[in-house]
Amino acid sequence: MEHVFVALPGSADGEGSYEKTFLRDDNGKKVRQVLWGDWLTLAPDMPQTGEWRWIRWAWKDEAKRRLLKIRASEVTDRRPLEMIFLDVGIGDGSVLITPERATDPDLPAGQQERVIVVDAGKGQAMRDFLDARFGTYRAGMAFHAAVISHADLDHYGGFRSIFSNKDITFEHLYHNGALELPTGDELEGMGGVTEPDADGVRYLKHIVESDAAARAIYDPAAGPSSRTFAKLIATAIAKGNVGSFSMLSTEHGSFAQGARWMPGFAPGERDGYTIEVLGPWAERDAAGKLRLRVFGDAAKTKNGHSVILRLRFGEFSILFGGDLNTPSERFLLTRYAGLDAWPQDEAGRDAMIAAARARFRSDVMKACHHGASDVTDEFLSAVNPAAFVISSGDDDVNYVHPRPDLLGRLGKAGRGAAPVLLSTELQRSTRETEDAALVKRLKGNIDLLATGGPGTDENGAPLSDAARKAACEALAKAMNADVDTLGLSNVSVDGAIYVKTDGKRLIAAFKKETQDPNNKWFWYSYALKADQTMDLVPRPEH
Repeated sequence: MEHVFVALPGSADGEGSYEKTFLRDDNGKKVRQVLWGDWLTLAPDMPQTGEWRWIRWAWKDEAKRRLLKIRASEVTDRRPLEMIFLDVGIGDGSVLITPERATDPDLPAGQQERVIVVDAGKGQAMRDFLDARFGTYRAGMAFHAAVISHADLDHYGGFRSIFSNKDITFEHLYHNGALELPTGDELEGMGGVTEPDADGVRYLKHIVESDAAARAIYDPAAGPSSRTFAKLIATAIAKGNVGSFSMLSTEHGSFAQGARWMPGFAPGERDGYTIEVLGPWAERDAAGKLRLRVFGDAAKTKNGHSVILRLRFGEFSILFGGDLNTPSERFLLTRYAGLDAWPQDEAGRDAMIAAARARFRSDVMKACHHGASDVTDEFLSAVNPAAFVISSGDDDVNYVHPRPDLLGRLGKAGRGAAPVLLSTELQRSTRETEDAALVKRLKGNIDLLATGGPGTDENGAPLSDAARKAACEALAKAMNADVDTLGLSNVSVDGAIYVKTDGKRLIAAFKKETQDPNNKWFWYSYALKADQTMDLVPRPEH
């Protein structure tokens, strides 16, 4: 056994699940807090029997590498499924890591870890995470799939730096079919729309369904496009990052048990977990041609046809809500309830919610559209999660996400007396700065250097030429350090949220504001009740 994983403390009912676990030095002193599921590389030249297991920590970094130990009772060879909701600012970006132990991509399906990147935010955060996380234990950066839930920059922009590196590859890139084409703007830039039908509904004229269609439309040899999404896909084609481009919808993917599934993740294809595709809901005209309806302008239509995924592992489930909005949520609810129109009375809406809940109810929900208030209470009630995850950022100057009124609605629609609301923006910690004083000092030192540098020592005695040169060099070094400080991000702890489950227990964790490596994590623990529903394990009072 070359590696083990940190075990979840406590019993099956959750008792003791808030106990901390540590790596220790050879004297038994606590060095670093670790979390359930953390990958630990065993030291091959150390004994691995008895009370302790010896671990190689940060072994690829000569400056940080250490030989540490952990109690044998605190490790396991079983790995939880892990979902990381990254702190990408305004936007969405998450990473699913399946629970298999092996990482060799040449192993048969079902035996090796699968990594799926669901959206990538707008900037560099996703690329930085992939480099830091998978560069520590994987032989390469070959991943199973990327999912672009819809063609908005705050969901796909982060793939630009990823696809620019030919060494980062994906077997599949999944999308919703309602894509930005190389030319045009707004709805025309999505291929245009039909005239309204008898019910007043318009449909997109163009849907990108197949790999061949995507490669033809975004062919890098066809000439450059000014549109960002088109340039992104052209780059992926030119670099060879993606094995195939495919649409996901209620008409695309694997079909089994009356539902659509991400290929390779239908019931029975993986060890205890599935990924169901709940949206976009694709329709067909009288001739059988596939179509997606228009929900308003281009933005509402793209958002409303977000790829909606429901991940289930054992008894636990997570819903990825994309950027759904009011018209698209109403459409999905009526379709999954077998209705043609929105119920006009409360009893009808309650019946609709109950019917749709069979497909949408989940324990954790990635809230729609970064916490926008343009959502329906009925959809929230159909999902009825015990915990919400909101991906939002400080640079959201136009929309103000998450909306304060939405937070109240989430609490009302969530499961239990105290549903947990987690936000990447709210979990982020920033440091206080004294930039004004630093700038004043830096400007004074610039002026001092401009006049030849220090001329006297601390006692007022004149400096020799050699001493003055040394003083100027020291001053320049200090100024460079000040410039580096001014260039630092003021984010001391990012707001990423880690959801981990073995199908019977679950934690939702984030980093504390403290920089103490022995007091790093805060988490909520969930366990199954007798009726097989998830229940929050109360945290010890402090």
